[in-house]
Amino acid sequence: MRSQLSRFMFLLAAAAMLSAAGCSGGNDEPVSMDEALAKIQQSRVNSAPPAMPQPEVPETSDDEDMPEIETADVPKTGVFTVKVESSAGDYTIEVHRDWAPIGAERFYQLVKAGYYDECRYFRVVPGFMVQFGISGDPAVQKEWNRNIKDDAVKESNVRGHVTFATSGPNSRTTQIFISYGDNKFLDSDGFSPFGKVIEGMDHVDAINSKYGESPDQGRLTNAGNDYLNESFPELDYVKKMSIVGEPTGSPSEN
Repeated sequence: MRSQLSRFMFLLAAAAMLSAAGCSGGNDEPVSMDEALAKIQQSRVNSAPPAMPQPEVPETSDDEDMPEIETADVPKTGVFTVKVESSAGDYTIEVHRDWAPIGAERFYQLVKAGYYDECRYFRVVPGFMVQFGISGDPAVQKEWNRNIKDDAVKESNVRGHVTFATSGPNSRTTQIFISYGDNKFLDSDGFSPFGKVIEGMDHVDAINSKYGESPDQGRLTNAGNDYLNESFPELDYVKKMSIVGEPTGSPSEN
C-alpha cells in the first residue's frame, strides 16, 4: 500500500507541475475559461439563492495565480448531479458543495465549459483508483492551468468518491480521480472528496486498465490526445459531461 501511495503522490506531483487544461470533443466546442466563468457569474446575478452563513475557508498562503474561485463568493451549500457519458459505460456523479466548496465549484466550472469532454482515463490502477483530467487539447489545457486553494477534508476517500488530485498545499487544478477501494489513508494528505458516484459504478470498474500507469503525463500535457491515440489507442475516455440536476439552493444557469 505504501509503495502504491508513493507512486500516486509522485505522479500527482508531476501532474500538478505540468498542470491540466480542457478537452474538446464531438460537435460541441468547449467555451473558453473566461466565457465559462462569466456565464456562471451572470447566472448567479440573475438567480442568486438566499444568503447563507459562510463557513471559514482554510487559511493558505497568498498566490497571485489563484483565481477568484477562492473568494467568499464560492457557494457553500447545494447538491448538483453530473451525467458522465463514457466509452466504458455511463455513470452519474452527485456533487455536494458542503463537502469541499472550492473543489465543487471548480468541477462545476469545468463541466459547464465542456472541459472533460474527450478526456482519457490515463491512469487506471485496479483496486485503487482511476485518474483523468489532463487536457486532450494543449491550448485549452494552458488556459485552465490555475491552482485552487485547499478545502478541509470532511469526507473520506472511500469507494466511489470523487476527489481532485493534489501534490501538496493549494495544488489542485483539473485532474480528478475516482476511488475503486477504501483509500482512507489519503485523507490525512489533504485529498478532499467533493462528490460520489451514485449510479453506474460498475461502468467505472470496467474502464480499461490495460495500460495501467504507462501513459506519460508530460507528453500528454504537451501533445494532448494525439499522443494517447497513437501510443495507447485502447484507452477509455469521457465522451461528454453535463449537469443534469441542480436543485433549489444551488446556483443554476437559466
